[in-house]
Amino acid sequence: MRETDILVVGAGPAGYVGAIKLGRLGKRVALVEGNKLGGECLNYGCIPSKALINASWLAHRAAKGLQPGVTAESVKVDMGRLQGWKSGLLAALSKNIGTLAKANGVEVVSGTATFTSANEARIVSGGSEETIRFTSALIATGTRPAALPGFDFDGTWRLTNREALDLPEAPASLLVIGGGAIGLELGTFYAKLGSKVTVVEFMPQLLPGMESDLVAVISKSLQRLGVEVLVSSKAKRALPGSGQGEARQVVIETPEGEKTIEAGRVIVSVGRVPCTQGLGLDAAGVKTDAKGHIVVDKSMRTSVPHIYASGDIAGPPYLAHKASAEAMIAAAAIAGAAPHDLGPVPMAVFTDPEAASVGETEAAAKSRGVEVLVGKFPFAACGRAQTMRETEGFVKVVAEKIGHRILGVSMVGPHASELISEACLAVKLKATLEDVSRTIHPHPTLPEAFMEACEAAIGQAIHILGPKS
Repeated sequence: MRETDILVVGAGPAGYVGAIKLGRLGKRVALVEGNKLGGECLNYGCIPSKALINASWLAHRAAKGLQPGVTAESVKVDMGRLQGWKSGLLAALSKNIGTLAKANGVEVVSGTATFTSANEARIVSGGSEETIRFTSALIATGTRPAALPGFDFDGTWRLTNREALDLPEAPASLLVIGGGAIGLELGTFYAKLGSKVTVVEFMPQLLPGMESDLVAVISKSLQRLGVEVLVSSKAKRALPGSGQGEARQVVIETPEGEKTIEAGRVIVSVGRVPCTQGLGLDAAGVKTDAKGHIVVDKSMRTSVPHIYASGDIAGPPYLAHKASAEAMIAAAAIAGAAPHDLGPVPMAVFTDPEAASVGETEAAAKSRGVEVLVGKFPFAACGRAQTMRETEGFVKVVAEKIGHRILGVSMVGPHASELISEACLAVKLKATLEDVSRTIHPHPTLPEAFMEACEAAIGQAIHILGPKS
């Protein structure tokens, strides 16, 4: 039997970050992973999707005209080379995690872990098996795609995000079931490569939970790409052997009645479920909620005081940056330090244009009975956006009417995923509209749009028409 201070199960954004942090704090750490270091995000989600999305953005931009006076001819995408480059990138990043783990004294164990008690776990690797005894544990096994009745994954026609990111060529037609971030990002990517894309969303709007005026901008952009969007709709069934080649007919239930479309491939992106099968949580005494997530407190401690959980396994939102932040909180608690609050969790959607948000929406703040000020500044009025020819969208700020504290920020437009970080800091530090508007921003830059949105909330924006005050 081996012994270690900390057993970390799962090497995704929560597991490997927590393991490395604990290693730096002087703990003996065993990091168990049955697949690739980096988990879902690095190998099958965030990183590969952004690599492909960036390539399609470049190709699409070049095809429609880079800049007045700058043209590109015969723009084409070689999917074989693109996929090869992507695979090499992922391998290098995964290898780097192993290097960092080793440098910080973390022992990486290839295999699967099953808890046999609150202080021991059985590790199976290939044909061998061993038991590890630990003082504390961090569970970070993540989630997997949720299945949809009638559209069970087969890896060839009905795809998860994993298979969708590895296709050798763009399908002639593509049905995306689920209008959340993953579905819209993949749909945008393939639409730019020429696929006829249909997105089906059960809820009344795409990206449920985001500001409706923000979603409206994305919806219009998707329409310009030729993407058909069906909201308040449901994919009911596929008709076998009913299409051209590998394509099949799919029946969609819409508010107007049933509609049949042809789909060369189907991406099912309707949520995720916790990866707890085979973990032995009952043997360890770790409790889960009705949906299978591990129940944790603010320190990420489970029902067993020396066992912690972080990331997707501990509940939504399913975001890599949230997972890493939770792992840092857990590591501090395990090491005996005072853990910090998680704070506001931002989200970003890599559509075209991008969207991002942090804090409360206008509707959420009003539902609490808070009187709010709302400021909105369009990128069309931003000089830097004009020079980039990326003027779609806006920045929206929601603040308390009394005191002007910033409650939330939403944005849709060029590089929104990068711009949201300043807003994260503003919300976390409880900054006021004046704190941001009186901070000098370099000119000409996109972050000026956030500054002017704060000014707009108090009627002081310079570059848009508004009430005098």
